[in-house]
Amino acid sequence: MEELRWGILSTANIAQEQVIPAIQRSKNGVVSAIASSSGRAGEVAEKFNIPTVYESYEDLLDDPNIDVVYIPLPNHLHQEWVIKAAKKGKHILCEKPVAINVEQAEEMVRVCREQNVTFMEAFMYQFHEQHNRVKEIIASGEIGEVKLLKGSFSFYLEGRDSNIRMDPKMGGGSLYDVGCYPLHVIRHILDSEPVTLFAAGEIDPQYGIDISAFGHMKMENGVNATFDCSFDMTNRSDYQVIGTKGVITVPRAYRPDVFEGGEGLIIVEANGQSREEFISTDQYVKQVEHIVESILAKQDPSYPGEKTILNMKVIDACYESMKTGRIVNL
Repeated sequence: MEELRWGILSTANIAQEQVIPAIQRSKNGVVSAIASSSGRAGEVAEKFNIPTVYESYEDLLDDPNIDVVYIPLPNHLHQEWVIKAAKKGKHILCEKPVAINVEQAEEMVRVCREQNVTFMEAFMYQFHEQHNRVKEIIASGEIGEVKLLKGSFSFYLEGRDSNIRMDPKMGGGSLYDVGCYPLHVIRHILDSEPVTLFAAGEIDPQYGIDISAFGHMKMENGVNATFDCSFDMTNRSDYQVIGTKGVITVPRAYRPDVFEGGEGLIIVEANGQSREEFISTDQYVKQVEHIVESILAKQDPSYPGEKTILNMKVIDACYESMKTGRIVNL
């Protein structure tokens, strides 16, 4: 099987802990180079046996032996480096959220289209098979007609004084960092877009970012959806689908990789009975292999740029509603 050669832009923790190892576990990718502006590229290259080290992102993008780049830079830098990578002919996997507003996302997708490069936002969770199983259960009618979907993602953020998640100039805030997941899962599981949205936030008085956010959406298909996210609550990473006959709960929705073998869990309560289904998937490897397969087949990934724009539109609407205190029509 043909392998594509990856370049990594930055030594970010997510790259070291998840994506570089996933590329190395994949059947169709190899990590060929890494670049860092911090001077740590050599250290990380030695750790992961990466053959080529660059001290600037530009030098990596100029390497003709790199086919695809992974960009885990801070949110406010995504637009700049996605566009630069595209103009160098590199295919791109970019961490979420890809931008800090929909205008940036639209420009990034447009440039990638113009340069004929594949671009995908790294919502890795969607490649876990538990979500396809949830859709199957819904389609079977076991929980009846879906009336409500509730999504949550939170954790208690330590060391706030030195964390970029607290910096508004770098795209900080709970909605960008973790809230984007429940917003995405609502749209993904329901296969529907919101028509109205209301959101409220708790703004940190020192840093000026949303430390927590809460909201409601009415979807095109008539289903109601609620979401919440926070840097100020205990660990939660779940969603619930509530129907007229039962409930589906997915308690390991976004990070099942922290469980042995990437084991996801689905709890179905219907007809007075409850059961558990365990499904294992290496979601980071699936994500890597999917974008490489899409590049080799010269076709859009299952999560193309146009869907990224839609999710960014919803995030923008949340911030508009939080600022104005009003319902936003999408």
